[in-house]
Amino acid sequence: MNRFTFNKAGNIADAFSSQQQSDFSKFIAGGTNLLDLMKENVERPDHLTDINALPFQEIGMNEDGGLRLGALVTNADTAYHPEVEKRYPLISHAILAGASPQLRNKATNGGNLLQRTRCYYFYDTALPCNKRKPGSGCGALQGFNRIHAIFGTSDHCIATHPSDFCVALAALGARVNVTGPSGERTIEFEDFHRLPEDTPEKDTNLHPGELVTSIDLPEYGFHENYKYLKIRDRASYAFALVSVAAGLKINDGKIEDVRIALGGVAHKPWRNKEAENMLKGTTPEKSAFEQAADLILKDARGFGHNDFKIILAKRAIVKTLSEALNS
Repeated sequence: MNRFTFNKAGNIADAFSSQQQSDFSKFIAGGTNLLDLMKENVERPDHLTDINALPFQEIGMNEDGGLRLGALVTNADTAYHPEVEKRYPLISHAILAGASPQLRNKATNGGNLLQRTRCYYFYDTALPCNKRKPGSGCGALQGFNRIHAIFGTSDHCIATHPSDFCVALAALGARVNVTGPSGERTIEFEDFHRLPEDTPEKDTNLHPGELVTSIDLPEYGFHENYKYLKIRDRASYAFALVSVAAGLKINDGKIEDVRIALGGVAHKPWRNKEAENMLKGTTPEKSAFEQAADLILKDARGFGHNDFKIILAKRAIVKTLSEALNS
């Protein structure tokens, strides 16, 4: 780990001023991902600004009748919050499927959105990785790519986003509120994370120096028919090979609304609105779910070791929708 300076920001202005001390400054809250990356010399900031004193630590109603999740609220406190459990159980289930209790007690909502890929080649500084060192190549393309993406890849990167929480947020159609030197703005969740294209080192569409302040959930949270399914190599403390967040709204025996988001398969949570629209107005049954899964996976592409993810994802989608129907 390289040497760095450290200070605690007392307010937002302090935080922005502190970051301007260096081009290699980082904000830190829970630190559950950043500190790991620093230990592995993947991230080498020369200054850290602790933002835990900033006023982003509450969960409450937003102006649309939904819920606002403060960026500095821990994942554990979010998962067990009574309103989240009642109105947005998909969020609770997704968070509790991730990490360990100790990490969930420390990790923050904003940090969860910003965590970086768990690609082997990204973490090993002796190997080529365009995300870590642009222009060095992607070792996973011709290497061991069992955990890698089947959607939205490029010749520069086939890494996946590791978050469970983000898959549920994508399914619900959340919004991310941010602030920075140029002021405040709101980003639709589907636009928050980026696909790799030719700049895989850029994970999000945050502007330099911006901070996530909160996450807004919509008024309706699919609290009656929902399911989060996570398929992984071991029962706990493992990242998803494939995960699916699904919510159904049933009216008079027909699907009035449906949301399907996948994790472990792309550089960002993956949602196919064409498949969702196809299901609207249909009878919720296995054959319809299979058609939706086929539509979602029609452009999926494996890279050898991860070819199995395509059929695994299809079965996971059908299973998740079926279980959401009966929840």
